[in-house]
Amino acid sequence: MSLLDELEGNSASGGINVQSELEETQRALREVTLMMEQSQGELGKLTQRNAAITAHLQQVQKQVGQISPEEIRMAYDSALDAQQRLFVMRGQLDKLQTDKQHLEKYKSILEFASQAGSSPQTAPTSGAKSPMEGIEMIVKAQEAERQRLSRQMHDGPAQALSNFILQTEIAMRLLDADPAQAKEELGNLKMAAMNTFQKVRNFIFELRPMMLDDLGLVPTVRKYVDAFKEQTSLDVNLNLTGNERRLEPYIEVMVFRAMQELLGNAARHSQATLVKVQLDMGNEALRVSVDDNGKGFDTGQLTEGSSLGLKLIRERAEMLGGSFDIDSSTGKGTRVSFTVPVSS
Repeated sequence: MSLLDELEGNSASGGINVQSELEETQRALREVTLMMEQSQGELGKLTQRNAAITAHLQQVQKQVGQISPEEIRMAYDSALDAQQRLFVMRGQLDKLQTDKQHLEKYKSILEFASQAGSSPQTAPTSGAKSPMEGIEMIVKAQEAERQRLSRQMHDGPAQALSNFILQTEIAMRLLDADPAQAKEELGNLKMAAMNTFQKVRNFIFELRPMMLDDLGLVPTVRKYVDAFKEQTSLDVNLNLTGNERRLEPYIEVMVFRAMQELLGNAARHSQATLVKVQLDMGNEALRVSVDDNGKGFDTGQLTEGSSLGLKLIRERAEMLGGSFDIDSSTGKGTRVSFTVPVSS
């Protein structure tokens, strides 16, 4: 169990003190930061080693007829081992980065709760939500997203890596007996590795697209919608209006995550064939709507804990001074929209 999992487990149980939890979160954040620094150093070493082994493998490939099968096997074994170590280290670093981001958000919420003088034992006013209820909702939504990504990684790249090992063993056995067949197996392995690499890049993009920081919300949404259409075969119409510009980073992240959630819901639950996405960057407010022609649902279910993602979007939009609305009924599709105030 990671430090973040331990903290979230404590939070979800409901019996915590805000100040002590804040101190524990700060300690965990320091440890995760230190582990990231160490992992980045190790990643640099592995990257250099992988580059050297890859260069050696290329030389071996040019001299196939001049060196022994044993040397060829050793070269391929070294390359496979280096790539696997590099893949694992990158995954570990990505996990640490995600944990750090979650801890920083969790720390901000706890600091807010501490400054407001709230505690888990303080009863909220009628109709209001206590800070700890908000924390619990975020924790549950994060855990649901982790479980989804875990299933995708298990069914995608993890399974592919197992197949890589099997294909490599087949190719190694064929090197002496049938070099032509071994070459064909290695070609198949290369194509499979390229496809898996693209899937891993897609996972990384979903976790944290770098272009969101570099280029902003609109270019990232365009790219995400294009990738989403390709992966799901859904017909998605994107309409961008208003004054395209950079916004505060926390707003760009909030809006992008909300659109991810809404498109994901349409693909996973709605049985829709068409999704219309509208993003309007007005001078005073940013408006987003996602409209699908799917089976729809009873909006009363939202009060029964059935959609943490939608509740979280509502919570964040209202926290920023905006609004949130759902229009849906069984058999008539769903339209979800929200607004957040922005500066011109």
